[in-house]
Amino acid sequence: MHHRTFAQIEIRYFYLLLAFGLAVVLAGLVAAQQMEAHGHIISGMNNQVVWGLPHVFAIFMIVSASGVLNVASVGSVFGRHVYKARAPLAGLLSLALLAGGLMVLMLDLGRPDRVIVAITNYNPTSVFAWNVLLYSGLFATVGLYLWTLMDRTMGGWSKPAGLLVFVWRIILTTGTGLIFAFLVARQAYASALLPPLFIIMSFTWGLAIFLIVQFAMFSWNELQLNPAIQKRLKNLLGLFVVSVLYLVATYHLTNLYFSRQVAFERFILTQGGFYTGLFWGGYVVLGSIVPLLLIFMPGLGQARCVLLASLLVLLGAFSLLYVFIIGGQAFPLLIVPGYTVHSSFGDGQLASYAPTVFEWALGAGGLGVAFVIVTVGVRILNFLPHDDPRQLMEGN
Repeated sequence: MHHRTFAQIEIRYFYLLLAFGLAVVLAGLVAAQQMEAHGHIISGMNNQVVWGLPHVFAIFMIVSASGVLNVASVGSVFGRHVYKARAPLAGLLSLALLAGGLMVLMLDLGRPDRVIVAITNYNPTSVFAWNVLLYSGLFATVGLYLWTLMDRTMGGWSKPAGLLVFVWRIILTTGTGLIFAFLVARQAYASALLPPLFIIMSFTWGLAIFLIVQFAMFSWNELQLNPAIQKRLKNLLGLFVVSVLYLVATYHLTNLYFSRQVAFERFILTQGGFYTGLFWGGYVVLGSIVPLLLIFMPGLGQARCVLLASLLVLLGAFSLLYVFIIGGQAFPLLIVPGYTVHSSFGDGQLASYAPTVFEWALGAGGLGVAFVIVTVGVRILNFLPHDDPRQLMEGN
């Protein structure tokens, strides 16, 4: 029986995958052009909900871009060779996700052309301005890190470069969490728990994306991942899922301790309708409990179970972000503490929001950008992890 080579498989499917990715990107660009031409009135956003579904996509990709580098950090910074073999792929995924997330973020602005104002008039007191530097710096540091990994003459610099990336991504994810933590007007935000929550969420979502891409690459090349490596990675994913559950529970319990937050927590946890159902069904059950069962139940934990668990973790990620970002804006602002406020502007009322096809297309376009970058990257360079059996025997 003739065995197909890696190149033959790529030639057969590469252009089909590339065409699919470019079509999704084009749909996102058309949606952005329509919102630019007609205004955000054609989206589901309004004066109360100003960050809509595209922000859910953007924050998901930016946070995941930081977290996927955890695989590389364990290898380069902490010397675990099993993970170091996966560092180049983790770096590529980070650059791709960050590019896709920032595309959505920029095109979702009401006037994306006015970003030049932020460049020429830097405001050092704004957390958004901090993140402009942090995002740009991540591109530069990850690019440098990939250079040290893939150029043998630069191999001696891989650990210092890996340490720089490790520190930079922790600061970046902290900055993303601070965007919300500093928004004192919204009861869903303004919590010191948000930066560490965003960091552990980044670890979880980044690892889930990495496992999905790794599964696809190994299947593409008709290879089997070593069971010992698969066990390590799936157990690490399970640990991260439990950690996010713990911090989310702590966040809500902390809010319940303060009387001014009880109404908001009642809205999210019991009386929020769609938001409540999405939180408990989408995040807690499908996005956390079911993946943990797939990972740790005896007899499960095989490659396909880990793949399904990773996909469900990402479903839970979108559910949690949707409830946090959009549900947090839908709850009315606390304008005058201790009093109920009503006006013709909708003050004191729950805001309604339903994303339109333009928002879905723009968000998917960001994922399409990441997909195209990864597809082209693995076609041009060898990002497939190569494991040394001797290092597995040594426990590294």
